[in-house]
Amino acid sequence: MMTIDQIASLHKKNATTLFDLSEKALAGVEKLVELNLQTAKTLLAETAEHTQALLSVKDMQDLVALHNAMLEPLGEKVASYNRHLYDIATGVSAEFTKVAEAQAAESHKQFIAALDSAVKNAPQGTEPAVAAVKQAVSTAAAAMESVQKAVKQATELAEANLKAVVSTASNVTKAPRATKTSA
Repeated sequence: MMTIDQIASLHKKNATTLFDLSEKALAGVEKLVELNLQTAKTLLAETAEHTQALLSVKDMQDLVALHNAMLEPLGEKVASYNRHLYDIATGVSAEFTKVAEAQAAESHKQFIAALDSAVKNAPQGTEPAVAAVKQAVSTAAAAMESVQKAVKQATELAEANLKAVVSTASNVTKAPRATKTSA
C-alpha cells in the first residue's frame, strides 16, 4: 500500500514529466513554424524574382528556358524541405522515446522494489509462487527490452532507407543539370 507521501511524490514526478514533454513538443512546433516561415519567405522572394524575369522575356525560347530554369531545382528543394521536416519529427520522437524509456525503467524498479517488499512479508510456503512471479517479471522485462531494441533497429533502418531515397532523388534532380552543362 502506498503512503500519502509516495502518492504525492509520484504525482510530482508525473507532473514534471508532463511539463517536460510539453516543452519538447512546443520546441518541435517552434522548429516547424520556423521551417515553414523560412520556406514561405524563400518562395516569395523566388516568385518575385521569377516574375521580374518573366516580364523581361522577349520570345518563346527565352520563356521556355526561364520555365526550365525555374522548375529544375524544384525536386531538390522539396527533398530538402522534407529532410528538414523529417529531422524535426525524429528529434521530437527521440526525446519522447527517451522519456518513455526512462519512465518504463523507473516503473520497473518501483515494481521490483514493491515485489521484494511483498516477498519479505510473504507467509512461509509461498516461495514457489514468489519465484514464479519473479521469473514472470524477469521474462516480461527481457521481452520489453527486446521489443525496444527491435523498434530502435527498425527506426534506424527506416532512416537509412529514407536518406538513400532522398540522396537518389537529389542526384536525379542534379543529373539533368550536369548533362546540360556538358552538352
